[in-house]
Parts: sequence; C-alpha cells; structure tokens
Amino acid sequence: MTDDKFLKSLSKLGFPMFEPSEELDVNETLAEVVKSGDTRLWEGFPVLLANAGEGYQFASEQVERQLPTDELKKRYHRLVLLSAAVYSYYHLSFSWLSKLKKTFSDEDKNYMKSWRKTLAHDQTPNWADDEFDPERVRGLFELYYEQKVERDRRRKDRYEEFSLEHALSQVFSPKQKELFKKKLEGELLTKTEQEYYSRTVKKKVVALANSELHSLSRKLLEQ
Repeated sequence: MTDDKFLKSLSKLGFPMFEPSEELDVNETLAEVVKSGDTRLWEGFPVLLANAGEGYQFASEQVERQLPTDELKKRYHRLVLLSAAVYSYYHLSFSWLSKLKKTFSDEDKNYMKSWRKTLAHDQTPNWADDEFDPERVRGLFELYYEQKVERDRRRKDRYEEFSLEHALSQVFSPKQKELFKKKLEGELLTKTEQEYYSRTVKKKVVALANSELHSLSRKLLEQ
C-alpha cells in the first residue's frame, strides 16, 4: 500500500487530518470564481463564501487584490451583496459577515434589501449583463445548508457516542460493559453471563440509576 493510499484509507476510517491534501487558498478560489464568467458558479457564490468564512481563512481584501480590473472588483462586491441578501433571507448571521457589513454603504444596504425581496418573490435581479435565477440561488444554498446540518448532527452523534463509551469505561470493565450493552439491547445472555450480570453489573446499574447519587455527583463536580 502506497503512503497516499494508506493516508486516504485512514481518512475514510475517521482520521481526515491524516488525508494528504494541498493547502486550499480560499481567497484565490473565490477570485477565480469571480473571474470565471460562469453564472452557475456565481449563483452558488453564497455557498462558497459561507464555507470560506467558516474556516477563518477568508479575507475580503485578499480576494480583491487578486482581481486585476475595477469591473471584476465591482462584480465581486455584487456577489458579496447577493450572498449577504441570501443570508438575511434565511435569517443567518456570521461574525465575519458582521465585520464586512460595516464597510457597506447606504446604497449597498439598499441593494441587499432589494435583492432579499427579489429572492422572496422569485423575481430575476439584473446586474448589467448578469442574470441570476433566484430559485437556483435558493436551491443551491438550501442544499448546502441541509448538508451542513446533517454533518453537524453526525458530528454531535459521534461525540455523544465517544463520550458515552468513555463514561462506561470509567465504571465497567470491558466484560461488564459488554454485558451491559447486551442486556440493554435485549440480547439473550448465557447462564454464566446472567449470573455474572446479576452478581456484579446489576449492582453498579442500580447505583447509577439512583437519583440522589446522581445529584450528589453533580454537586461534587461543581465545586
């Protein structure tokens, strides 16, 4: 197995930090999207910008520095305003966006309000020669947001699972933990397992279920 294949295998098994990858320059990528002239990419710009901002690598001035003409800088600014209108439509706020909004002019804010209304009523905003389909803009963003919610849910589930495993390991030996789970899942125990469960594991379970003990334990942790 080659080193790259081995590292990718580790990533698939839950260790993405070991996956070989080139460093992603989010600011350069955003600049390339602006320069692409591809309306489909521009309609997905709110998704790209939200992901860029989430990683704390996004810097608007660095994007602008990579746009060689005033026209490209204006287009980038319009795409940022479109993105801000989308976030406002979905009642979303980001710390990086709050800082960026401080640089918006009154005209920018009026554009945002107008484009938010456009998104709400399925009207097509025209920016010079650029046309955007509000339904596609919303659809792309909703797909991203649904995927993000699902990723966050899986991350939370994994954390809770690992947290429970750790807590069980503090109370039960490996064999006791195995019997605890089998009993919980309704699996049949052998006669020997049932005797060991009743003699040892059940006593710990009864103690853990005691509400007064739980309350006292919480007080100790708060001291």
